[in-house]
Amino acid sequence: MSDNTLVAVERLSLRRLGLGARRVVAVAAFLALWQAAPSLGWVDPAFLSPLSEVLETWWRLAIGGDLWTNIESSLHRSLSGFAIAIAIAVPLGLLIAWYRAVAGVLSPLLAIFLNTAAVALLPVFTLILGIGDTSKIAIIAYACFWPVLYNTISGARDVDPLLIKSARSLGLPHLKLFSKVIVPAALPTIFTGIRLAGAASMLVLITTEYVGAKAGLGYMIISAQFNFQIPEMYAGILTVSIIGVAFNYLLLFIESKVLRWKA
Repeated sequence: MSDNTLVAVERLSLRRLGLGARRVVAVAAFLALWQAAPSLGWVDPAFLSPLSEVLETWWRLAIGGDLWTNIESSLHRSLSGFAIAIAIAVPLGLLIAWYRAVAGVLSPLLAIFLNTAAVALLPVFTLILGIGDTSKIAIIAYACFWPVLYNTISGARDVDPLLIKSARSLGLPHLKLFSKVIVPAALPTIFTGIRLAGAASMLVLITTEYVGAKAGLGYMIISAQFNFQIPEMYAGILTVSIIGVAFNYLLLFIESKVLRWKA
């Protein structure tokens, strides 16, 4: 490895280290403000519990097992809806992108449902599918479906035409054209949609668990609010944030492994 390459690698490492340090400082400052604001009387501690009290409550709930029961229920609903959305949206997006007849038939319907918020349809899903897990998984799948679908369509349509012509000139069959050329080229955009869907799955999950749930992080948060157990409420909110961030980093890790050729 040449000296210039070593210098470039060192500079890149220093930039990444600096960026990581700034992120840690930003998070630490936020947490310090959270602790200081109620402790110093800047806000009423009855409505914003100090971070130390929230962490103590979180640990008590974790030791008691209640927290893990709620996490398990939420993850089951969220991941089920997320997986269903990907399984349907990716193939459908590829069909819409490459078959004008399919796009012509489905585009008007998709435009209508795209502009209908998932939360607005929650009463409909509840009436049709009941208040159990089925309706909650269905509404999560609905919310996750759209970012995956439209990013799949966009990624497939933006594949370099010269790449497709070259593959066709080599006599590549239609199915292999999809699997070897179109899908790999569209994967970066598809993964963007999948990450957006991951965020949507957590947002909609909490809303669905406010209604008719007997377990889950959303149920835990709204129950604590109704009973004025404010530290428990913030412990639930903090758990949702941690899971959301962890899920996003997990998807980024999977993307980096799948798209290793892009690096």
